[in-house]
Amino acid sequence: MITKLRILLASGLLMLAAGCQKPADPIKPSSPTPTPSAKGTIGVSLLTLDNPFFKVIGDNITAEGKKRGYETIVVSGDKDVAKQGNQIKDFIVRKVSAIVLSPCDSKSIIPVIQEANAAGIPVFTVDIPCNEPGVKIVTQIATDNFGGGKEAGRAMIEALGEAGGKIAVLHFKQAESCQLRVKGFREVIDAHNASGKAKLTVVTELESGGAKDVGFKAAEDALQAHADLRGIFAINDPAALGARAALEKAGKTQQVLIIGFDGQPEGKQAIKDGKIYADPIQFPDKMGVQIVDAIIRHSKGETLPPQILIPTSLYRKADALKDPELK
Repeated sequence: MITKLRILLASGLLMLAAGCQKPADPIKPSSPTPTPSAKGTIGVSLLTLDNPFFKVIGDNITAEGKKRGYETIVVSGDKDVAKQGNQIKDFIVRKVSAIVLSPCDSKSIIPVIQEANAAGIPVFTVDIPCNEPGVKIVTQIATDNFGGGKEAGRAMIEALGEAGGKIAVLHFKQAESCQLRVKGFREVIDAHNASGKAKLTVVTELESGGAKDVGFKAAEDALQAHADLRGIFAINDPAALGARAALEKAGKTQQVLIIGFDGQPEGKQAIKDGKIYADPIQFPDKMGVQIVDAIIRHSKGETLPPQILIPTSLYRKADALKDPELK
């Protein structure tokens, strides 16, 4: 009995000693992969992520932010001012380092931008500006939309040639960027008409929603009201593609020529296929990279210009035929 007791005591002491031993250190990798130190979070609310143009902006802000040590939250305003306002309020509660917006409506979004200003969070706009009084925007990174609209006007003159003719504009009036495009377009058309050359007349300006379905309906309405229509200027590629579908349905693809805007892959392919005459193309990838650069420059105390514009480039079928990204 005594022998058994001694054995049990010895076993207990061994177990107690084992339980008190320091566990072995985990094996550390010989060359850990370095990760950038987190500098903060960038909150991004874009007009819509259904449009590939804005998705490219968001993806490039995220990628460039990661390279520069920032986390990024990208959300879609879905063209809804109330929804976008709540997204900005959420960014303020999260105390993000910077807020990036493409406003769903430049006027209606003023109060919530003022809340961000009061919270001391710098606000930047991308693509769609907010040039309204009473708000503080660090800088606007955008396409030169006015210059792009002028390019679209020159492309329309080229497309319709000496015959001239009636033109419909498919607008998206709530976006200031689209207002600038139409303003530039009209300026070139008016100057052309004043020169005494074959007249191009804007006979209707319809809401396209910047979307295929609304653009389709707007183009249908324009064709019904003006059977002799010869040209359509659509403020972006989705609206232009919707217009093209309306022309196909009406059997007027040879009569009416379309000038779009953006240079999205689907729009470029349509140019190659002869469905759209030309696009002033934008560079959303550059916009995403430059907005992150602007945030970093501002964080270092640098004073930025109110606006940094990226020129468009007119893209025709000859360019599409040489484009390696198209099929």
